[in-house]
Amino acid sequence: MGWYHAVQLIEGKCPSGVLTTVVEPWFLGGGASGPGGPEFATWQKSVEPDVDFRSSLAEMAPAAGPRLALISGRTADNPDLVSQAISAGCTSIYLEKPGAPTVAELAAMRDEAAKANVSVLMGYNKNVCKYVRKVRENFAETPNSFVTFVTNNAYEPSDASLGECFERNREGMLKNMAIHELCLLVSFFDVTVENIAKVEVDKSFSSMKSLKGPSGDTFTDFDKIKFKIFTKTGAGKNGVSVQADRCGGETSWATVSDASSGKESFRWSMPDEEDEANVEKLKKKYPEAMPYFFSQDPDYITVKERVSLACVGGDAKLAQGVAGIEQAVETLRVAEWLKEECEKQLA
Repeated sequence: MGWYHAVQLIEGKCPSGVLTTVVEPWFLGGGASGPGGPEFATWQKSVEPDVDFRSSLAEMAPAAGPRLALISGRTADNPDLVSQAISAGCTSIYLEKPGAPTVAELAAMRDEAAKANVSVLMGYNKNVCKYVRKVRENFAETPNSFVTFVTNNAYEPSDASLGECFERNREGMLKNMAIHELCLLVSFFDVTVENIAKVEVDKSFSSMKSLKGPSGDTFTDFDKIKFKIFTKTGAGKNGVSVQADRCGGETSWATVSDASSGKESFRWSMPDEEDEANVEKLKKKYPEAMPYFFSQDPDYITVKERVSLACVGGDAKLAQGVAGIEQAVETLRVAEWLKEECEKQLA
C-alpha cells in the first residue's frame, strides 16, 4: 500500500503534496536480499535522485516547512512510527487504518500527537468515495430506509490463500478489511459503543476459520461476516448493515432498502461503469499490484490531496470529509466490541 501511495505522489496526482523521502527499514536493511528486496531496489533506482531513501525517520534532514508523514506499515509498528514522526519534525500525519492494534494504543497516540500540536488524519478513503456519497444522498431522501455496505476482496477460496491473509492481517477482519465500513458507521450513522441498541449477525452467511499461515502458526478469523447494527438514536435507528467477504470478488457496493419490507430501492457500486476504464488501464500498468488498489485509486488520491492541503494550510479542518484520529479511536472501540458480539452469536 505504501508503494502505491508513493506512485500516485510521484506521478503528480496530488498537487498539494510532493514526495521527498521514502523511509523503508526492511528493504533497506535485513530484507534487502529476501523476497521483494531486488524488486524494491530496482524501483528505488528508477525514482532516485528525485526521491530520497532512508532506513529510518531519524536519518531525515530537518524539516524546512510543513512536513507530512504518510505512515503505511504494519499496524503493530504504528505507535512507534508515530512517535518517530513527531520527533522528526512532522507537522501532520496521515495514518493508515486501523491506526493501532488496540484502542488503548491508538488513544495514547492521539494524546501524544495533541500534546505536540501534530494533527493526525486517517486513511479511511471510503469516507470520501463516490459510491458512499451517492448512497448517503439517497438514504437521506428515502424515508423509513436503511443502508447496507458490501465490501469484497478477491482472495482465492483456499486454506493456503486465506491462511496467508489471516497471518498478514492478524489484527482480524473487523480491524482490517471491514474497518472502513465501521468508520462509515461511526462517521455517518451515529454508531458508538454506547449508542448500539442491538446487533443481528447473519449466521447463514457468516463464517470463521482457523487456518495455518506461512509461518506454520494457526490464526482464527472471519473469512466472511454479515451483521446489522441498530442504534438507540440517530441515523442508525432503522439499522445499518455490513457484509464483508475475503473471497467475494473485486466489486463492492452499497444499497438503500425499505426498513419494513427489506426491499432494495437503490444501489451504487465501486467501481461503477465510469470508473471501469481506469481500473482496466491500471491493471495493465501495474499487473502485480493488489486488484483493490485500482477500484479505490481515485479515493486514495482524494484523501492524500485533502490531507496534504491541510498540512500546508496548518488546519486539519481543510481535509474535508477525512476522518480524524478521534473517529478512528471510536471505530476501533466498535470493532473490538463487535468482534466479541459476533463470535458470541456464531458460537
